[in-house]
Amino acid sequence: MPDARPTPQVAALGYDRGADRAPRVLAKGGGEVAEQILARAREHGIPIESDPDLLRCLAPLEVGDEIPIEAYQAVATILAFLYRTNRT
Repeated sequence: MPDARPTPQVAALGYDRGADRAPRVLAKGGGEVAEQILARAREHGIPIESDPDLLRCLAPLEVGDEIPIEAYQAVATILAFLYRTNRT
């Protein structure tokens, strides 16, 4: 019987305050690539947040692309979460 689990999809975002106007896609992929991205994030203590709607918005982007304005609110929410997490 085939594996019924959905194929994971991920996108990793980053922001360089001195160089970027908006967060950028640093990595993205599905399946084995997604598993590798998640493993690297865990290895480096990078928080992982799940947001299927944001992922759909980021799916058409290429690595290096800035996020679209439509994603700003969702990304701002995640960045606020990360900021609070890093302060404690």
